[in-house]
Amino acid sequence: MIREYFTGGNTLVRVGIVILFFGVAFLLRYIAEHSHVPMQLRLSGVAGGGIALLVLGWSLRKKRPDYALALQGGGVGILYLTVFAALRLYSLLPPTASFTLLVVLAALSAALAVLQSSQAFALLAVTGGFLAPILASTGEGSHVVLFSYYAVLNASILGIAWSKAWRGLNFAGFVFTFVVGTAWGVLRYHPDLFASTEPFLVLFFIFYLAIAILFSMRQPPELRGYVDGTLVFGTPIAVFGTQSAMLHDKPLALAASAVAIGALYFLLAWMLHRRKRDSQRLLVEAFMALGVVFLTVAVPLTLDGRRSAATWALEGAALVWIGCRQNRVLSRVFGALLQVASGIALWGGIDLPYGAVPVFNGPFLAGAMVGVASVFSAAVLQKYARRLKSFEELSAAILFFLGLLSWLISGLLEIYRHVPETYDTSCALAFVTATALASSELCRRTALHLARLPALWLLPALVLFAVVAVLEVHHPFARGGWLSWPFAFAGFYLICRRHEGPPGDGLANALHVISAWLLVGLLTWEAAWAINQGVAGRGSWPAIGWVLVPAVVLFALARLAKRVSWPIRVHRDAYVTFAGAGFATYLATWSLVTNVSLQGDPYPLPYVPLLNPLDLAQVLVLLVLGRFWLHLKSAYDPSYLRANETTMLATLAALTFVWLNAALLRTLHHWAGVPFDFDRMLSSTLVQTALTIFWTALALATMLIATRRSTRVVWLTGAALLAVAIVKLFVVDLSRVGTVERIVSFVGVGLLTLVIGYFSPLPPPARAHRPA
Repeated sequence: MIREYFTGGNTLVRVGIVILFFGVAFLLRYIAEHSHVPMQLRLSGVAGGGIALLVLGWSLRKKRPDYALALQGGGVGILYLTVFAALRLYSLLPPTASFTLLVVLAALSAALAVLQSSQAFALLAVTGGFLAPILASTGEGSHVVLFSYYAVLNASILGIAWSKAWRGLNFAGFVFTFVVGTAWGVLRYHPDLFASTEPFLVLFFIFYLAIAILFSMRQPPELRGYVDGTLVFGTPIAVFGTQSAMLHDKPLALAASAVAIGALYFLLAWMLHRRKRDSQRLLVEAFMALGVVFLTVAVPLTLDGRRSAATWALEGAALVWIGCRQNRVLSRVFGALLQVASGIALWGGIDLPYGAVPVFNGPFLAGAMVGVASVFSAAVLQKYARRLKSFEELSAAILFFLGLLSWLISGLLEIYRHVPETYDTSCALAFVTATALASSELCRRTALHLARLPALWLLPALVLFAVVAVLEVHHPFARGGWLSWPFAFAGFYLICRRHEGPPGDGLANALHVISAWLLVGLLTWEAAWAINQGVAGRGSWPAIGWVLVPAVVLFALARLAKRVSWPIRVHRDAYVTFAGAGFATYLATWSLVTNVSLQGDPYPLPYVPLLNPLDLAQVLVLLVLGRFWLHLKSAYDPSYLRANETTMLATLAALTFVWLNAALLRTLHHWAGVPFDFDRMLSSTLVQTALTIFWTALALATMLIATRRSTRVVWLTGAALLAVAIVKLFVVDLSRVGTVERIVSFVGVGLLTLVIGYFSPLPPPARAHRPA
């Protein structure tokens, strides 16, 4: 703009006028200090020179328009300088007369500029007017006079703006007013001057706010331009910056100022919007944004961190929504940054006191508002994803997870603070489940598909809560678990039905297998606890309680896979193959552990071999494992299972062998009084004799069955067991048992061996099938 002034029109004349103006200012200061001519006469001479320039310029306006305008501008500037010097420096004119002259000069310069459509003349005249107090200043004087003088100059600029959209003039007035005002504030302001300074600040703000509006009526404001940005955004920044400096020790008053400015911008935006002028559309949006900014600034000045966070979150959500609807990048970015700032402010005040009323208190409501606003912003951004710039692509995900984290932490803290300790874990489980269901619903009803992730994360959360339950409670249905766990699993399977993916997918299999194990584990725990309570922890019943539910579930899987369409039949492999294998492994482990560790106390019943509760439970386990294996053989391709058939049969045989031996030892413990202790049983001659005869009998039974079915492998297994029994007979029994036991062992083993030799010859090897 300065370059255009000196390079447009008659450059030499404009430079000369500027130099002349500075010379007159220095002349006034010089004659005040060195001349004895009366001051009235001196100022009259200077004023006469200014009037002469003005008249000469007016007379040449048609012949030499550029030259004439420069002369007129210089003349008006000299008159400004003269009147201000007479008022402030020499006190030759009373304030009323001085300001009357200033108003006349301002009106004259405005009229001349408008009549001749010359921005250059107006700029030269106004520049002279603003420079007059600076050049003629002696460092003393009243700031009221200075700002009143500047108010008159700005009024003339406002008057010109009523009919002309001259950017350079508006910019010059803005810069001179606020630069000079800021310099005075830094050097001379103190709090006692607030009452005489604040009205001028408000007046200047209104002047340039009105100028921006008047400019929009003549020409659309290109807000990205240098000058328009100064008027529209620079004015509130300069005004509020000055206000902040004057009220730095009064935050509430400063907050009231911010609210007033924000409300004014909202009011002006609403009034301009009602006019429905295309030239003012961008100005309306700018005023709306400024209103939001000042309300945002007011929040931390009046509220604590939590309330500030809630307010910022709502403002940010509104800005994101408006930015997406109107495709405004700046609005979206500012709204997203406000969301992040709200999260920081929220957790910055986490240690503040919290309300006594559950839910309806500041901390929870603030956290909930931050969470909901962030998730809403993420949903809106995802909906308008095609309008986003490349650097905005991750904004939806960041805001969503920020909102989810705020919601979860706020809710869990609220539960921790207000729910009795007895029920806090169950309430937390229900809260997390409800959050996952809400995320699932959000994924279904909006374009925010990443909400599927926290919905599916419910399963890891259930596993975590199960671990916490193991550490805190005696059974899962305690402390409200009877209600929270069913609700959690119902919510989980509803989420799975919606978001599990195609059958056979790795994610789907993992979800159903782990959830089946967890559900059966919790039910097993509850059943074991109930049985233990019923028998007061006596007998073998508590251990039996740990096997009933898994055995029933594994037994029923085959039928459920046919009758229950979802989830078991749809995900047959997950439930039957993988989850079933887990249950089978658990049952086999339980069988081994209980056979080795339990003595089979049948309390309150008498002990009967093989018909006591523990042995019956062992039989149930072996039958269920056998049925599970038969189901796998019938349901799947035999070639797929042939490789594992030997392992499975060997496992069943080993479990059966261990159980039968344990049943024998428990019988000797209860009926013969042999202590159920490994070392004592190892040294008992009765136990050793019984084991030798029992192993031989088992070998006989095995080899008889193998002979009848012509199963050579099974027969060899029985023969191996017989060989072990014979070796034990000669190595152990011969040296460690008594005479009677030794006779019984040898006679018994011998007779059984003869029976085996007669009834159980070795089956011939199977012949390989040869094609014809």
